[in-house]
Amino acid sequence: MRFRKLAYPYIIWISIFIIIPIIMVLYYALKSGEIAGFTLDNFIKFFKSINLRVFYNSIKIAFVCTIVCLIIGYPMAYWISKLSLRKRSIMILLVILPMWMNFLLRTYAWMNILATNGIINNFLGLFGMEPLNLIYTKGAIIVGMVYNFLPFMILPIYTVIEKIDNSLLEASADLGATQMQTFWKIIFPMSLPGVITGITMVFIPAISTFEISALLGGNKINLIGNVIENQFRVVGDWNYGSAISMVLMAIILIIMMITNKFDSSEEKTGGGLW
Repeated sequence: MRFRKLAYPYIIWISIFIIIPIIMVLYYALKSGEIAGFTLDNFIKFFKSINLRVFYNSIKIAFVCTIVCLIIGYPMAYWISKLSLRKRSIMILLVILPMWMNFLLRTYAWMNILATNGIINNFLGLFGMEPLNLIYTKGAIIVGMVYNFLPFMILPIYTVIEKIDNSLLEASADLGATQMQTFWKIIFPMSLPGVITGITMVFIPAISTFEISALLGGNKINLIGNVIENQFRVVGDWNYGSAISMVLMAIILIIMMITNKFDSSEEKTGGGLW
């Protein structure tokens, strides 16, 4: 009982800043200015509107971002785990270092890099090449997402790989297994909790972001996060914006439950979701 009392401040904090806001969003989603009681009109409106295609595009871009982060992040995490303790500390610091900078500043930096008169095109101009159309494209949005969310893929994978018992790898080598066989039979299966956590930590912010798409997409490419922002800040339709938010939250919860099912390990070595 004494230890339970220590949880009361956290329960109060969660209630005020998480549970109550979610209830309020759900309340607005089920209300309409034209109908006195509760209604599902806002949800029906969403599934019949062009915003459903925007939602589909958001899922595609978030999926591509997650795959790219996994392709880059897993080898990097594996390589870092094989370094000496001092070099590992330096590399982890370099991975985390950009996260100390403001999120918007990091995105603005990529605007300067990808702009028509930016760093890349100025470099190409030295060789007499025409400027490339890099900014305000899907590619620019994906690059911005990968840059901002890549640490969320590297760190959980590194944490799990670093904890793998070296005696298992030595036993595999003693039994005549090649390095590739050892990787696929031991390292990769044991690192899956970190992979699943990394996928979740990248996909969720990627599907809901609106700053990256607004800055690097130039409002030419809208994601579902931009639609929600516009409904609240520009259109002023809080009911419809709340309904879209609830749909997005439901999709995110479903994705988290699905990824958790794939994590069949009984002991979570730093990579569990729940």
